[in-house]
Amino acid sequence: MQYLALATDYDGTLAHDGHVAPKTLAALHRLKESGRKLIMVTGRELPELREAFAELPIFDLVVVENGGLLYWPEGEREQLLAEAPPAAFVAGMADRGIKPFSVGRAIVATWQPHESAVLELIQELGLEYQLIFNKGAVMILPSGVNKATGLAEALRQLEISPEQVVGVGDAENDHAFLDSCAVAVAVDNAIDSLKAKCDLVMPGHHGQGVVQLIDRMLSDDLASLGPREPRRKQADRAGQPPPKQPPETQLTETPHIETTPEEQMPEPSAISAKSTPRGPAAKAAAKPKRKP
Repeated sequence: MQYLALATDYDGTLAHDGHVAPKTLAALHRLKESGRKLIMVTGRELPELREAFAELPIFDLVVVENGGLLYWPEGEREQLLAEAPPAAFVAGMADRGIKPFSVGRAIVATWQPHESAVLELIQELGLEYQLIFNKGAVMILPSGVNKATGLAEALRQLEISPEQVVGVGDAENDHAFLDSCAVAVAVDNAIDSLKAKCDLVMPGHHGQGVVQLIDRMLSDDLASLGPREPRRKQADRAGQPPPKQPPETQLTETPHIETTPEEQMPEPSAISAKSTPRGPAAKAAAKPKRKP
């Protein structure tokens, strides 16, 4: 068996409108019974994830807060992978009237169009923080922390090589961790820029696409794709950005395009800010929706 683990995003991939369909859950159980590991990689904070998804214990390891925290469902153990948000930063978010926003163990999250105000606050405080985007959501984390770094630590602890991992996602913040997997997969409702970089684009949207992927993994262990390795590894060898491998699109049913933004936390188009002060904070209208 070449591929020993499936790493999957939650919102917009496994879940549709925050919920996982029974057929998707059944497919996850089938994959687990094959002896493979299940890893979730999400921008959500742990309390809201546990509330939304009661079946979380099926996963061997969960990367939450977009790489800021590891969680072992068995034993309910947590490991912080980044520093906690500075109190001055959290206070500054409130002082600027940025709403809504939430604070996790490592992450601070809000929504567009507040990114300008957040960036100016980061610069004002002289923090080396980054903004990570995901379909309208804005996540703030220490520079260098993302889904890829969280997955790397998860794989290290599970003693699984990236060459043995299949990853699936749908949004901007999934670019980094999919680049770290041997096989990168997008569900049908994924953004176009993600689909263009993936090895495999499933015709099903959300959990339906994950079910199709699991069926293929159980059928032939994705042998039909031929040898694959993480794009990040290729890029490190060449000293260049991760290359595009020709994607395979499985056209077994009519694709469905989901137009409603998913709740999730973003990432590949990450903006890093250092300590160069700038002008007054940009006006930002509050967005009436919770963080992904």
